[in-house]
Amino acid sequence: MYQKAISYFITLLYRSFSDYSGEKLQQVGLNFGLLFFIVYIGKCPGCTPSELTKALSLDWGHSQRCITRLVEDGFITKEKSGRHYTLNLTQRGQQAFSTAHQVFSGWDDAFMAGLQPEEKSQLLALLNKAAEGVPHHVRNN
Repeated sequence: MYQKAISYFITLLYRSFSDYSGEKLQQVGLNFGLLFFIVYIGKCPGCTPSELTKALSLDWGHSQRCITRLVEDGFITKEKSGRHYTLNLTQRGQQAFSTAHQVFSGWDDAFMAGLQPEEKSQLLALLNKAAEGVPHHVRNN
């Protein structure tokens, strides 16, 4: 008998989250690929492009293109501060940051709607334990 692997469920859940978040983010003019830029800058205001690139484990060129796009689209500011640039959310970026939080909690609620509170806690605890084995650079802690 065929048994589904964890990777199957991870892929299924990733696709579901990507679709769900894409619809919600589109309402504020953001796409899924830029979501984690907004989240990181929202949680670490005043960060540098270098810090963001390292924290998200990104290629420098890709990161810079995304930052430029976010500045041009009015989500973030990139201001010179001494020898470095700092990144901050604009009002539009703050709205996108709030939407991002709603995306995460909304999808979690929809995904776990059929679970009892104890089952939700167990699932999150098991996923957290399993993720401990993932290398730090992949987890983005």
